[in-house]
Amino acid sequence: MPTLEWIGKSKVINHHQDVPFRVLERKYSFDENGQHNEDNGSENMIIRGDNLEALKALLPRYEGRIKCIYIDPPYNTGNEGWVYNDNVNDPKILRWLGELVGKAGEDLTRHDKWLCMMYPRLKLLYKLLSDDGAIFISLDDNEIFYLRSIMDEIFGASNFTAQITLLCNPKGRSQDKYFATCHEYLLVYTKSAVPAGWFSVEKDDAKIEKDYKLSDAGGKYRLLELRNTHREFGKENRPNLWYPIYANADDGTVSLEKDEQHNIEIYPTWPDGYEGCWTWGTELASKSTQLLVAQKKAGAWKIYRKSYAATDGETVRQKLFTIWNNPQFFTEKGQVAFGQIFPGANKNDFPQPKSVEYVMEAIRTITHDDDIVLDSFAGSGTTGQAVLNLNSDGGHRKFILVEMMDYADSITAERVKRVIKGYGEGKNAVEGTGGNFSFYDLGEPLLVGDYLNEAVAPEKIREYIWFMETKQPYAPPSGGNPYYLGKHNSTGYYFYYEPQRVTVLDYAFLSTITEKADGTVIYADRCSISEDKLAKMGVTFKKIPRDISRL
Repeated sequence: MPTLEWIGKSKVINHHQDVPFRVLERKYSFDENGQHNEDNGSENMIIRGDNLEALKALLPRYEGRIKCIYIDPPYNTGNEGWVYNDNVNDPKILRWLGELVGKAGEDLTRHDKWLCMMYPRLKLLYKLLSDDGAIFISLDDNEIFYLRSIMDEIFGASNFTAQITLLCNPKGRSQDKYFATCHEYLLVYTKSAVPAGWFSVEKDDAKIEKDYKLSDAGGKYRLLELRNTHREFGKENRPNLWYPIYANADDGTVSLEKDEQHNIEIYPTWPDGYEGCWTWGTELASKSTQLLVAQKKAGAWKIYRKSYAATDGETVRQKLFTIWNNPQFFTEKGQVAFGQIFPGANKNDFPQPKSVEYVMEAIRTITHDDDIVLDSFAGSGTTGQAVLNLNSDGGHRKFILVEMMDYADSITAERVKRVIKGYGEGKNAVEGTGGNFSFYDLGEPLLVGDYLNEAVAPEKIREYIWFMETKQPYAPPSGGNPYYLGKHNSTGYYFYYEPQRVTVLDYAFLSTITEKADGTVIYADRCSISEDKLAKMGVTFKKIPRDISRL
């Protein structure tokens, strides 16, 4: 498969592995009682910090668990007037590029910079995405070609799902030189093959009753006349595709073979009524005759195909088109929503926030019930509001928002607070959605060089080690052994660690182990028992910290 090359690529393709693992420090929680210091146990998170490090910090708990990722990264337009700097010239990014890429960074074009910034973040997003999940990325023409190339490389070209064209500004951009650009894109990739019915939305009940009036064991369906739409194909030049279908006059069933019951000969028709050919092919057609029905109308027999409404359980769903021109998705709707939540705010701070309805449409195509939605370029917090609004269907979707800029608390989190509690006054009042979240900062790195950082709480280290060993989220076990991490696949894990002293795996420590398991892994600073004896006892010793793997 062809791959894209750019200055600095060799420095960033594996950079996600070198990003330090930082712990997440909860600063406050928010719920119906307002803001408070007590942990409310919310699974909704807003994280302030560099999204590269934040994504790394999420891995121990969320690798392979995120059902939907929606991101609205910098479009790299060259416009430097926004609070959300849009040409990747933010001082933090430039400093990072200088340290990572080195002297070659002096020759980077803005496209090189953008690719260097995006690549390691996409690698971590791929690790976080669930096997049946999808990532949605908003972008425009400045970087869409380059994004497609690196997404094919990271997610796999076979997992490309759609490039949706969004009509976002019907008046066009006045600053464009030749054509007034009025669209953007929503790029969709999956991590692997996803079940049928994904990427569809629930149909309106009235629309269902109007369009799908018939039903059988397969569900609700409507009849579409079977026609040959290939006008260049006819019985003269495609005789292998031209053949009759035989119908039963009593029940309308059809067959490709004439018999006593199926003896009415019918041909599929052109849209204008002329006889034509059926281009399915005999083999496929013979497998699909159960989807066909013949009916006599106005004295003439015609063949119809059953078109079933896609279902998700009891919900009737419909596939989406690749062009979205819903006025509720226009950029101006996002501006209005932001202004309603922050009356009097400087609109130049966020001149083009995404429409809440637009983000909701993307999220609802693949999420249900308790699914987790991640936005690592959270901006003004539109995704958080979209998730809270969607939960009005009775779902309990969770959100994780990451924003590196200083306004992560004052705007991103503040918007979510107002959506939860309600905002506006009088006739413009909007009722709160309810809900909760906790606000986090990036804390200390787990490792300093080759050594554990003693400033990190032991429980955070335990969580990290458990994940590295099991790839499962950590749940502190009950019991009296403070060093026991838990059991996974018949193996018990222990982290024998004390910040202020050296721990030794010896017979005295082994005597404290009461949990039954087929094998045992023990982390400690030192070991006084020989490897042969440990092997006979089914014990594996791992030295702190050099045997602690890096994510």
